[in-house]
Amino acid sequence: MGTEEQYWYNTETGEVEVGRRSSWTHLMGPYGTRAEAQQALESASSRNESWDQDDEEWRSK
Repeated sequence: MGTEEQYWYNTETGEVEVGRRSSWTHLMGPYGTRAEAQQALESASSRNESWDQDDEEWRSK
């Protein structure tokens, strides 16, 4: 992504990192802003709930 800063959410520490400094096994991202990275777990949870609902609707057809 060129010279743009990228932000990563570290699931082990709960901290946002600028640039990928930790092991990829503990990182979510990249995100374009610090705020997006801070909301990583909430965003993932929301997407999972939506996908689960879609799956349930598909199965009931």
